[in-house]
Amino acid sequence: MNLRELLSGLADPAVIAGLPALSVPSVWDDSRRVMSGSLLVLMRGAEHFAGQGLERGAAVLLADSRTARSLSESYPQALLVPVEDPREAFKQILLRFYARPSGQVRVLGVTGTNGKTTVTYLLESILNAAGHSCGVTGTVNCRIGGKVSPAKNTTPGMLDNQMFLHTLSTQNILYSVMEVSSHALAQGRVDMIDFCGAIFTNLTGDHLDYHGTMEEYFTAKSLLFRSLSEDAYAVINNDDPYAIRLCNLTRARVISYALHSAADITAEVREIGLKGTRLLVKAFGRECEVKTTFIGQHNIYNILAAFSAGLAEGFSLDVLCRGINMLAHVPGRLEPVDCGQDFGVYIDYAHTDDGLRNVLQCLKGVAHNRLILVFGCGGDRDRTKRPRMGRVAGEMADYCIITSDNPRNEDPLAIIEEILPGFSRENYEVEPDRQQAIERALAMAGRNDIVLLAGKGHETYQIFKDKTLDFVESSVVSCFLGKRLRQDGKVLC
Repeated sequence: MNLRELLSGLADPAVIAGLPALSVPSVWDDSRRVMSGSLLVLMRGAEHFAGQGLERGAAVLLADSRTARSLSESYPQALLVPVEDPREAFKQILLRFYARPSGQVRVLGVTGTNGKTTVTYLLESILNAAGHSCGVTGTVNCRIGGKVSPAKNTTPGMLDNQMFLHTLSTQNILYSVMEVSSHALAQGRVDMIDFCGAIFTNLTGDHLDYHGTMEEYFTAKSLLFRSLSEDAYAVINNDDPYAIRLCNLTRARVISYALHSAADITAEVREIGLKGTRLLVKAFGRECEVKTTFIGQHNIYNILAAFSAGLAEGFSLDVLCRGINMLAHVPGRLEPVDCGQDFGVYIDYAHTDDGLRNVLQCLKGVAHNRLILVFGCGGDRDRTKRPRMGRVAGEMADYCIITSDNPRNEDPLAIIEEILPGFSRENYEVEPDRQQAIERALAMAGRNDIVLLAGKGHETYQIFKDKTLDFVESSVVSCFLGKRLRQDGKVLC
């Protein structure tokens, strides 16, 4: 794109007029990603990255006036453009460079403490059933049709979001489904995205290490709904205590769903077990039966959330039911590991007290002998939830093995010490080594027991202070059970 057109109105007109007739192939706010001929925007405090950007081939540097003056002395040959606010200028540059892609792609945002990933998978399946390809960004990965790439964050940064949506628009893909985290909202990562719809799943205690209070956490989440236009829709869980406040904060058309409150979309559970769930969904006076392999009340909420958004998009009940039925499971969300053993093993990402409660409640609702739980808490994250998770685990599981999650920069034993006060009975043991903890749980499991491995879910690694290890829980389970079943002459993984 032509440099003068790209920066028109963002800097002094005399400066713009004096710019060379350059064609800019890419724009960045990270000097490590700069390519030859790029425009690099230096945010306030990032001036020390100017040299790296120039070395990598940046043709233009954009910075605030004070920084630009300082850099002109250090790099007299560099083309520097001063602006009042680099971040605001960068937003406008991205919109121009990528031609406001959310104007060509219908973007559905999903936010809440729990359920975001499952809802995005359900929406993707519904869209596929309706004959649409879509792009998905979220905790597990980023997907465009069948192409999958790793996810660095639940919600990508401002630039990556615009690039992703631009890719969809150039491929004539109409839909994007996006997990929207509270961090992303507070940091402005989804600024400049015109969401056609937003889904609120729930709000429970998490991320208070970042937000400080539940009120600030709610304020961050509410930004998504405040940003919706009158032409958009807001799908809101009426059973959540924050629902009314969100309804009052948005200009969008509200569509409510619930199991225990009055709502536009509700459901009656006809059948539920470890093999799946059968629901009668009632939506705006119409009814349809939904069959799914998903289990648990929390997943019924997730299904209703996706169902509601699908209705808002104008899809038929038949398409919605087919889309939900097509999705067998979500990676790391009550994912079974079946090696022919006579007890159940499930892997789940539950890493909050509410998420853990939901999954344990789900498993307790089916016939079983003992429910054995392996769990821990992540380091460098909200410490207030540690005793709460201990309380839920101690009350709801028959036996618990407390272990490490991703300790990061913390001592694993110190994290465990903050979990233990939540226990009111001695139905636990401590094993900091997660592999040994899993193997211990599998070794003690008997016929018709259930073993739940909570916290890691889809993750394929474990993060420590000085290293990151490859760690796939399903492989740990398969390896251990494979050896045991081989000795018994039974079916192997």
